[in-house]
Amino acid sequence: MIKFLLNQELREEHTLDPNMTVLNYLREHVRKTGTKEGCASGDCGACTVVLAELDGDQLRYKSINSCLTFVSALDGKQLITVEDLKDKDKLHPSQQAMVDCHGSQCGFCTPGIVMSLFALGKNNAEPDKEEVLEALAGNLCRCTGYRPIVDAANAMYDDAGADQFQRNEQATVQRLKALQRTDTPSLALDKRHCHNPKTTAELAELFLQYPEARLLAGGTDLALEVTQFHRELPAMIYVGDIAELKQVEVFDDRIELGAAASLSQCYDALTADYPDFGALLHRFASLQVRNQGTLGGNIGNASPIGDSPPALIALKAQVVLRKGDQRRTMPLEDFFVDYKVTQLQPSEFIEKVIVPRAGAVDRFRAYKISKRLDDDISAVLAALSITVDDGVVTDACIAFGGMAAIPKRARHCEQTLLGSHWNQATIAKAMAALEQDFAPISDFRASKDYRMLTARNMLQRYFVESQVIEVETRVTAYV
Repeated sequence: MIKFLLNQELREEHTLDPNMTVLNYLREHVRKTGTKEGCASGDCGACTVVLAELDGDQLRYKSINSCLTFVSALDGKQLITVEDLKDKDKLHPSQQAMVDCHGSQCGFCTPGIVMSLFALGKNNAEPDKEEVLEALAGNLCRCTGYRPIVDAANAMYDDAGADQFQRNEQATVQRLKALQRTDTPSLALDKRHCHNPKTTAELAELFLQYPEARLLAGGTDLALEVTQFHRELPAMIYVGDIAELKQVEVFDDRIELGAAASLSQCYDALTADYPDFGALLHRFASLQVRNQGTLGGNIGNASPIGDSPPALIALKAQVVLRKGDQRRTMPLEDFFVDYKVTQLQPSEFIEKVIVPRAGAVDRFRAYKISKRLDDDISAVLAALSITVDDGVVTDACIAFGGMAAIPKRARHCEQTLLGSHWNQATIAKAMAALEQDFAPISDFRASKDYRMLTARNMLQRYFVESQVIEVETRVTAYV
């Protein structure tokens, strides 16, 4: 059984298909059809809803894609939908601003946009332009265009006063506290089941008991197997309620990131030491996806075009793996074996990721090439960290995504650089050495020739950016 608040209504679900998404639960099970289905893949934002979660004695609000969220993830939380925004007969400020600024035409995308605006207002009373655009980047609107919607975001809290959520926050906090429990919530129907452990020890025990279970964190990748490929997931273990796996800790020499920490949670710690990692995360899907998607999930699905693995490899990150009570630590570059094949043994899971702190000089750079700037998958991603002392390369760690079956280091390129003078002649040799490291394929994202040319140019870009003369090389500088 799971318990949660649907708006202000307490819901207790005893027998429910754990493969059911929140979107289908709302539309088909409780007949709240304000939330729309557009793409069922987390790209359009029409299905955006908001989760309110306990953060001490306060609530933390986040926008999510309901099409990628399984109902089991709702336990102990408040699910807020567009139906609950108005206060009696008065529209919520996020709704009224859309009306006043003429931000809606056909209206299909409007509920999701309103929910993104609602979450923005809850987290930031005075957002700047970049924060507004980030909040809306995961919502598509093909009718109205974004100018009036951005105007609505800027105007929604002008003289609005406290809304009913702010007035009722402490009462909601107490209701959610009453829902917290020490046992293991679960959902089951027929032979399908999902369990929600609260500790890593409990997770380890459950995974030994159900080695065939799929681990569910944000679900931004796993849910696609249900929504896009129409597969059945007989057994799942939801790890999103395990506090230990969501910790982000910064030490003098390292950053430790729990495998179930969302990309949004990891952002501040990584950006403080490595601004380019932050820039990369800004382009990682949409805010709704980053609010759910986890660093451990992005590593564990072993995609050759995942954004974070090349960056983490270039930073010489390590992963801590756990099976039962046993742990082992390995360099992330050794974690990937072949296409979609990793070092994980049956019942073993990623517990945390360890990233070394930056030294006195941040030499890390990450470059992502995709068909559009935001909310798109990489064709090629390069991450480079090169140390130069007295004009000579003394260390080089260069990793690429999209160039092989796994995220992979460019070993021949690195060896060409090591011990060589840091100049254009050396860069030219290193660019040529990339052909010994990679034999990329052609697909619908890019041709093999384009990928190789782009990879070479990324090394050239790194060299240009390392020079004293300031030369702008990034398209984001002109946005």
